Amino acid sequence: MRRIFVFFISLLSLHQVSPLKGQDSILVPLKLSAGFDILGPVFYFTDRNILNIEGFFSVDRNEKMSYVIEAGYTRYKYEHYNYDFRANGVFVRAGADFNLLQPEISRGRYRAGVGLRYGMSLYESETSSFYHDNYWGKTTSSIPAKTSLGHFLEVVPGVKTELFNNVSIGWSIRLKLLISAGTGKDLRPVNMPGFGNATRQTGAGFSYFLTWHIPYKNRMVRIKVEEPEEEEEEE
Repeated sequence: MRRIFVFFISLLSLHQVSPLKGQDSILVPLKLSAGFDILGPVFYFTDRNILNIEGFFSVDRNEKMSYVIEAGYTRYKYEHYNYDFRANGVFVRAGADFNLLQPEISRGRYRAGVGLRYGMSLYESETSSFYHDNYWGKTTSSIPAKTSLGHFLEVVPGVKTELFNNVSIGWSIRLKLLISAGTGKDLRPVNMPGFGNATRQTGAGFSYFLTWHIPYKNRMVRIKVEEPEEEEEEE
């Protein structure tokens, strides 16, 4: 974690430096990558009410863009004073990541940018019991298990840095927009796998990935060469 934040802070100073004077092109490795989110299993040991497991696969299109597919499983339960809720299911997200660093800085080892995702969640949810007090007394009922298909969008800013040769760590923030929970507007689930609290139209999340890379191709990338400054002649 510390190394990522040090890298992130140092980006501002790195882009001011021209480390490749006199060189007009560099080789950037394009990679196949696979990784998993380590936060889900860690949080499960502190809160047994939610288990979230997810991973991803990506392929670099070029030095600036990667295609990404993510998939996972969530099991969730919540007990409140007047209802019990359960949900479990799988989800998939697909989209692209864009690296905003210049190639001479990233070198295929560092990323700082933003991603876009379209997500789908196939899940089963139920409210085994709930009660409501009103003028006529106490009403007790339940909502049986139902399978639903939800849809959502994400904007995913984040950073990634190489720890060892072809092994990286990185974090991302997930800004989410619900398209549909698949249950109707009056029965939105407390948790929709892959999205979170679907009683709200927007949400946010955080991921921390450990990633393995396999270089499959080297790409020659032209870079801007810094022109030497001309010394002013003394009059």
